[in-house]
Amino acid sequence: MRWFFRLLLIAGGLAGVLAVAYAAGVRQGLLTLLGIGFGAVLQGARFGFTTGWRDFIERRDPQGLWAQMLLMVLAAAVSLPLIAGSGGELVGAVAPLTISLVLGAFLFGAAMQLADGCGSGTLYKAGAGAPLSFAVLPTFALGSFVGASHQPGWIALGGLPAVDLLAWGWPTALALTVAGCGLVAWLAGRAQSQSAASQPTASQTSTPQDAAQQVMRAGTASFVPAAADAPRGRSRWARRWWLGALLLAALYGLHLIVAGQPWGIVYGIGVWGAKIASALGWSPVGDPFWGVEPHATRLAGPLLADITSVTNLGLLYGALAASRWNGPADFRLPSNRRLIAACVAGLVMGYSSRMAFGCNVGAYLGGIASASLHGWVWFALAFAGSIIGVRIRRRIGS
Repeated sequence: MRWFFRLLLIAGGLAGVLAVAYAAGVRQGLLTLLGIGFGAVLQGARFGFTTGWRDFIERRDPQGLWAQMLLMVLAAAVSLPLIAGSGGELVGAVAPLTISLVLGAFLFGAAMQLADGCGSGTLYKAGAGAPLSFAVLPTFALGSFVGASHQPGWIALGGLPAVDLLAWGWPTALALTVAGCGLVAWLAGRAQSQSAASQPTASQTSTPQDAAQQVMRAGTASFVPAAADAPRGRSRWARRWWLGALLLAALYGLHLIVAGQPWGIVYGIGVWGAKIASALGWSPVGDPFWGVEPHATRLAGPLLADITSVTNLGLLYGALAASRWNGPADFRLPSNRRLIAACVAGLVMGYSSRMAFGCNVGAYLGGIASASLHGWVWFALAFAGSIIGVRIRRRIGS
């Protein structure tokens, strides 16, 4: 009966795409389809930005970082020529180097480790049914909604103007992006080698209970079979990482063509929070963000007309389908202490993402793939914040 259940999942996705296309237009339907693809790949490959960083911080396992750098290079290779040759029809994710970017990225990096997911991670894990992420998503939406209202004030603190490397021509911008990603990948590999020279292998130190916990953490329903942690030292680059990077880069390029802008997460979640607040009696009139264009029009319009919202909705369904593809998903319930900490972290993530012009997708991936220097600043500060977040996470426990 598994084949029949899979047909139902496919039929449900296609029905949703057609419904959105009928209600909001062909473009919105295509974006919903791309969102399903994003969710299926993120969940199916267990491609976590948060997990990749934590694996490196805790165990010097560079596979996640390597995959992210591969994703950046491929996304830039696809998007930079398209943006440069579009005559302004396609835009990149370019933002100034403000004080708010520095503070917001650091806070986001710390909070995403406590919430066990970044922007995309929270969405796809919530779609898959993970209790922790399902609880974090509403607080993320609230934080994004409030943070957007305060964003103009944060930007007013000042900083440096945006640095768009694409102004030097897309070949130069792409070469610099490849060089930067290559440097990060090399440094990560070097750190792994140094750690291997000074630490015993995992086979000498790990216990069967450690391996069992890792398998449970990885998840039981995925297109790519779950595997135990790679040992310290040199190991094969897991297929799920590089395959996930390839597929996400392809989807990223298609999204840019269809939407005219890079893939994003935070704006749509903020719209959800703003619409809920409006339904409860809040008025956007006079709000420095939601009360001005184009945000006022998007807030007043139907949800399915918002580019980021329909992509996010598709992502939720894609993750749900991927998590059930091989049977029922199995998730462990978090402790009350862990749950409270994660929900607070979700609120901080949503708020700080507005300070930093986006999350791991809109600012990190979108910024670097658009050859905007703010993407690299976001990466550096968010990674530093994650080091703090991982330490706090250890104290809180599971």
